[in-house]
Amino acid sequence: MKIVVIGGTGLIGSKVVTMLGEQGHETVAASPRTGVNSLTGEGLAEALAGASVVIDVSNSPSFEDAAVLEFFETSTRNLLAAEVEAGVGHYVALSVVGADRLPDSGYLRAKVTQEHLIEKSSIPFSIVQATQFFEFVPAIADAATQGDTVRMPPVAFQPIASDDVAREIARIAVGSPLNGRVEIAGPERFRMDEFFRDALRTWGDPREVVTDPHARYFGAEPGERSLVPGDGAILGGTRYADRPGGATRG
Repeated sequence: MKIVVIGGTGLIGSKVVTMLGEQGHETVAASPRTGVNSLTGEGLAEALAGASVVIDVSNSPSFEDAAVLEFFETSTRNLLAAEVEAGVGHYVALSVVGADRLPDSGYLRAKVTQEHLIEKSSIPFSIVQATQFFEFVPAIADAATQGDTVRMPPVAFQPIASDDVAREIARIAVGSPLNGRVEIAGPERFRMDEFFRDALRTWGDPREVVTDPHARYFGAEPGERSLVPGDGAILGGTRYADRPGGATRG
């Protein structure tokens, strides 16, 4: 069947496109780079013509509160309208585990808005909520850096490999719509400050990780279980230590 991947040239999207193509599906990698812009609506009707499934793994180019809300609100409305017109039968969207538990985060508030728009639409849907990707661990450390220290909260943290995220999205996309949510996470649960202390040591990074109960994540102070899934989550098979690159930052 024809499957359109919005954000299809990015980290997750490019992997999903490859996986579904290898299964014999007609896949369209839709992004501004390929002439399809969900924010402006450019190229959406043409890309979605004849599509059975739309997978949305796009992301806002800006994480500023107003800009990120505008992106997810407008792009999701545009996608839903185009899907109705094209007769799409399944809308799969990537979201974030714990998005509704951190209302102080503008980014996560925007993801909650996206989820609600999808739920209220007439299109059958599946929302895949993932924990943080391995690939973004260095950026999290950099964002938490003040001088020579990295401030991290002592909360549960369960990152996942992007390959495992893409594999699960591809599996769900070719199945029946869930009309609900599923959570996915890595196979190991850590304490966030200890995880980053070990990671920086492995990288040979001289920065000191300081445990700070008030350290912020996506602009909010996470609670003990804000960033990890509940019971029944699907767990990826890749351990952080076994990821490609091993002891490197990437």
